[in-house]
Amino acid sequence: MQQNNGIDKKQMISFAVLCLVLFGFMFYFQNKQTKEAELKAQEQKTEQAKNAVKQTQASNINPNVTPNAIQTASLGNNELKLEFSSLGGQVSKVELLNYKAYNHKTDNADQPLYLITKNNSNYGFQFKDKTGKIVNTKDLVFSPAVNGNAVTLTADYNGAVIQFIYTLLPKYTLDFKVRTQGLSKITSDNKADFIWDYNVRNLEKGRAQEQSHSEFSYAFNNYKDYDYDGRTTMEEEKETLNWIGVKQQFFSSVIEAKNGFTQSKGNQENVEEGEYLKKFNYEGFVQMTGSELNQDFTWYFMPLDLPLLKSYDKNFDEILPLGWSFIGAMNRYFFMWLYSIIAAWGLSAGWVIFVMTIIVKLILSPIMYKQHKLSAMMKVIRPEIDEVNAKFKDADPMKKQQATMEVYRKAGVNQMAGCLPALVQIPIFYALFRFFPNFIDLRGQGFWFAKDLTAYDDLIKLPFKVPFLGDHLSIFALACTVVILIYTVMTSGNMQQPQQEGMPNMKVLMYIFPITFLFFLNTSASGLSWYYFVSNAINILIILVIKYLILDEKKIHAQIQSNKEKPKAEGKFQKRMREMMEKAQEQQKAQEQQRNKKK
Repeated sequence: MQQNNGIDKKQMISFAVLCLVLFGFMFYFQNKQTKEAELKAQEQKTEQAKNAVKQTQASNINPNVTPNAIQTASLGNNELKLEFSSLGGQVSKVELLNYKAYNHKTDNADQPLYLITKNNSNYGFQFKDKTGKIVNTKDLVFSPAVNGNAVTLTADYNGAVIQFIYTLLPKYTLDFKVRTQGLSKITSDNKADFIWDYNVRNLEKGRAQEQSHSEFSYAFNNYKDYDYDGRTTMEEEKETLNWIGVKQQFFSSVIEAKNGFTQSKGNQENVEEGEYLKKFNYEGFVQMTGSELNQDFTWYFMPLDLPLLKSYDKNFDEILPLGWSFIGAMNRYFFMWLYSIIAAWGLSAGWVIFVMTIIVKLILSPIMYKQHKLSAMMKVIRPEIDEVNAKFKDADPMKKQQATMEVYRKAGVNQMAGCLPALVQIPIFYALFRFFPNFIDLRGQGFWFAKDLTAYDDLIKLPFKVPFLGDHLSIFALACTVVILIYTVMTSGNMQQPQQEGMPNMKVLMYIFPITFLFFLNTSASGLSWYYFVSNAINILIILVIKYLILDEKKIHAQIQSNKEKPKAEGKFQKRMREMMEKAQEQQKAQEQQRNKKK
């Protein structure tokens, strides 16, 4: 029996050439993306210059404000610790007490987790007075007064009284009421412009991953519809937003307007390095009644924990990016549920994922068994396929294909049976791609050399940065790549080489796939790499068991030889394929006869 000896010299050369082509494309697209980023940055600078003019008009309402004149007030419970500034009457500090932020200096999650601090967030209501001057509450000085779990900040502007009343509630909630008296004497506006500038802080280890998960999120149509926006600009001028939020990988800051925000627009800009990930700017209007601003709002500074999000009944659970349609349902109702059940046994997170992998494999075992058995059988009948290729070497390709199909038919091999498992695994792969970096129960959970299974492991640090790879090598990603490569070598022996010149060598393309997978996994959640390492290791084990304990190669060969001597009933698929090939042959002969007549 012909053995599969892996990659020969020609394949190695082809592999090297294709790798060079691959890297060439990578560098090309990197340069292209850099130019596009520079162009976007220039556009954003132009927009910022326009905004600066507006801000200049609104500034210096209180030119005598000094640092000593700014007071602070605090509220707290067992979930949040808040600080309020008298300048603007804003929330100036938000700490989530039950969570820690990643510390890049110590390589541990040991820092207090602040969503707001160091003036990274400021908001206010803007309107024009009757002289045309722009008034923004961000520039007013308020006087704070604390009463139990509430703080009232009061400001006076030309005889008008503006009050911001904050009340700290359970479940990461801050009630926010705006009350004015006498504002109608100084303005004729019927709506106020709510402006929120927010620089999102880097809280997780995987900067690129957290940055890609940071985006606008919002609900409208009476909380029934949800949307998000991770692009440069955000425009929802026709919808009335029930709430607008800035989502990060595991946390979100959301403000809800009881009467909604109208004519909403915003923009966002990546920050390449440092303490912040992205800069967000949002602008939306709220109604004024009789030129008085009396509206109710609610701030939420919350972790993206699915049971908590669902408990609000405000469509907050859609903020968690678990995938669309049945992909999201698979994560919500199966993978999250399965993880919580196994974790209740007292296992560490890494071993929970290990057990999850085995359970998923058991559920898929019927169709996976058919796939692996088909793969093993096609490897067994490889000599018969080679014999057909040699026999019809110079024959019509259609006849060669017919003879090949006949070998499969007599061996009882249905090539189409191998497609179903592959199709089933695609949605599972995408669901897990969403599950591991967004499941907050895994955040900060270590396993072996990975300190956080929602981020990459970087035990191997590089002294330089490699495009699309970064400045490290993930051991879990490397291990997963090696196992996939071994699995590919074991299953590629049954793959036919291209029968016509110019056709791509599928074997070489299959060997490239694990290498490209390394670039994808190296900066992804290590939990995902660990899952696929275990999954592919089980695949290899199944193949070995089928080959050495289940399949009898001599029996299969004997059966094929026996089948050659006697007719065998055709299946519907084989019959349809044969009829199509015969029809194609007849058409080809007719075309050749016409060409001969013309000659």
